[in-house]
Amino acid sequence: MGNIKPKDLSKLGYTDNTLRSIAIETINKYCKHSDKEQIITTLKAILQSPESYRENTAWGKLASIISPPTKEVSHHELRDEPLSHHIFGADNIDELAKRQMETAMLLPKTVAGALMPDGCAGYGLPIGGVLATSDDIVIPYAVGKDIACRMSLTLLDAGPDYLERHHDKAVQALIENTAFGLDGTIPFKQYHELFDKSEFREIAILKKNREKAIRQLGSSGKGNHFVDICEVVIETNSQMGIAEGRYMAILSHSGSRGLGAAIADVYTSIAKETCMLPRQAGPFAWLNMTSEAGQEYWKCMEIAGEYAAANHQFIHENVAKAMRLKPLITVSNHHNFAWKETLANGQQVIIHRKGATPAHQGELGIIPSSMATAGYIVSGKGNGDSLYSASHGAGRTMSRLDARNSISRYAMNKMLAERNITLIGGTTEEAPLAYKDIDAVMDAQKDLINMEGMIIPKIVRMSDE
Repeated sequence: MGNIKPKDLSKLGYTDNTLRSIAIETINKYCKHSDKEQIITTLKAILQSPESYRENTAWGKLASIISPPTKEVSHHELRDEPLSHHIFGADNIDELAKRQMETAMLLPKTVAGALMPDGCAGYGLPIGGVLATSDDIVIPYAVGKDIACRMSLTLLDAGPDYLERHHDKAVQALIENTAFGLDGTIPFKQYHELFDKSEFREIAILKKNREKAIRQLGSSGKGNHFVDICEVVIETNSQMGIAEGRYMAILSHSGSRGLGAAIADVYTSIAKETCMLPRQAGPFAWLNMTSEAGQEYWKCMEIAGEYAAANHQFIHENVAKAMRLKPLITVSNHHNFAWKETLANGQQVIIHRKGATPAHQGELGIIPSSMATAGYIVSGKGNGDSLYSASHGAGRTMSRLDARNSISRYAMNKMLAERNITLIGGTTEEAPLAYKDIDAVMDAQKDLINMEGMIIPKIVRMSDE
């Protein structure tokens, strides 16, 4: 291989440090059997006509940085009227959330939509919004910023009397094996084979955030993310595949941490630059699935899904081990994601669920409530009116700011004490009174899901940010 040094590159015209770094990286990888003269000739040609090398396996990256391909910008108008769509529990959903859903139904690429009974205002698609688009596009912000935020429940080989004997051990297990917030990291090293995937070398945003993702493995976000020790009541004839009865369990709610947020920021920005929509629909800018950006986003979204699942896996394994209990069965589901699916009429679509639980026929899922009220294990009925979806929780009835300003810590703690619930961390923004009545939410979606079990919080761990 020709011995090309940075000073040689500078003489050729590669004066930028990034260009020199990429050039040397390419030479080391692809030019082991080329002499110095051949390499220099190619490097000169790339500077003179970078467009000719953009598709070149070896030199494409360098050429594209020298002369980035022109972004194709498309302009789109909205429909005159929103497509009809089902709203479940409409009486308890705020008007802003309904208007946001209507805007989504005006998109020319929208095929169908639905709003779940925990619906509340978000950014772009409301929380609880489900949107089916034609299968040639994906909308990053209809997935959301916390990509692959999910629920995970693990039943343990102990009954509710465990806490009577080992309450302090359970509290300590949560304190030592969970971490929350923007800078939350577990105080011991962990690693997952996911980080060996080629995508972490080939896609810039994944490569950039790989080390941070490794540091945050097994941790949770702030806000409404939590890890609970619960009592679970399994119903007779449940589809859980486990005997009816009462079990101790670990329940967690969190997503893909900083990795997912970084992916969302990058590809939402690209979508807004290339997909021009009327101002009110701007957050719904999409990526074409045949474009490089669209294909990259889909790969990154799936990686974020695997990462979120790995976070929950480590949380549950670490806490169960500290409690000296054996996991029996785990149920998990994403609720900020996009899926390639087929509607009842045979149409191929992409279904975006932003704060909504997949509920295909027989599909198990978790719908929590608040830190002081019971949630549920459910199975889907495969209802097409909801696009095979259900709520992802009780849903907020009060904004975080309103909750902080109107609910005292004393009142929140009093309610928790009355229900014999231990809270570690947490803020009044997540107080039970800030959430809708879970029973009303469940009643509004009785045509969407069956109840398979009840989840009763006992020790709740949340961020105190």
